[in-house]
Amino acid sequence: MKLLEGKVALITGAARGIGKSIAVKFAQEGADIAFTDLNRDENMEATEKELQALGVRAVGYASNAADFAQTEEVVSKVKEDFGHIDILVNNAGITKDGLMMRMTEAQWDAVIAVNLKSAFNFIHAVLPIMMRQRQGSIINMASVVGVHGNAGQSNYAASKAGLIALAKSIAQEVGSRGIRANAIAPGFIETAMTAALPEDVRKEWAQKIPLRRAGQVEDIANVATFLASDMSSYVSGQVIQVDGGMNM
Repeated sequence: MKLLEGKVALITGAARGIGKSIAVKFAQEGADIAFTDLNRDENMEATEKELQALGVRAVGYASNAADFAQTEEVVSKVKEDFGHIDILVNNAGITKDGLMMRMTEAQWDAVIAVNLKSAFNFIHAVLPIMMRQRQGSIINMASVVGVHGNAGQSNYAASKAGLIALAKSIAQEVGSRGIRANAIAPGFIETAMTAALPEDVRKEWAQKIPLRRAGQVEDIANVATFLASDMSSYVSGQVIQVDGGMNM
C-alpha cells in the first residue's frame, strides 16, 4: 500500500522546482495530482505528462494564485474534476530582493501577494471541502528566513513568517474537524534560483550548514510526503526545518 493511495493533492506553483518535486513524490506514493502555475506553458505540460506516466491522474491548471477569484474558480474545478481534495500544498512563491531602504512598494506588494495572500486564497477555498470530509492536510512552504530573517529579504522573510503563523492558526481553528496544518522551512536548496548565485556565495552558505552541503528538492518532497500522509496523523501546527542543521 502506497502512503498516499486514494488521496488527491492540490499543489500550487508546481510546474517546476520544489513544487514539481513534491508532485512527483506524491504521485510515486499513489496520489492523484492537481497542480497550478501562472501559465499553461511547456513546463506545465511536461510536468503533467511526467506525472501521468507514473500511473496517476494529473491535471495542470493555469491560475494566478494571488488572485482570490481565480483561486475560487480553480478549486471549484479541481473538486469537480477529482471529486475531493485531501492535501493542499501552498508552494507558490517569488523573490524580489532588496535592502529596505531601496525596496519599492511594488516589490513588497508582489512578494506578499504571491507568497502569503495566495495561501489565504487557497486555504479559504479548500477548507469547506476538507471540513465536509472531516479530514485533510495543509502544508505551507515557508523558509528558514521566515524563522530568523535575512538582510535584503525583508519582504520574502515577512511572507514566509506569515505562512508559519498562518499554519499554526489554521491548525487551531480546524483541528477538531480532523484537518491538520503544518509548515516546512527549507534552508539552502539546490534549485534554479540558487544555481544562479555566484560560486563564492554558494560556498559561503555551505560553510554555515553543519552537513556541509546544500539540500536537494527531494529532501523537501520527502518531508512533505510525511506531512501529507497518515504517518503524521498526530502532527499539526508544527514547523519542520529542512536545512541540514543550519538553523538550530
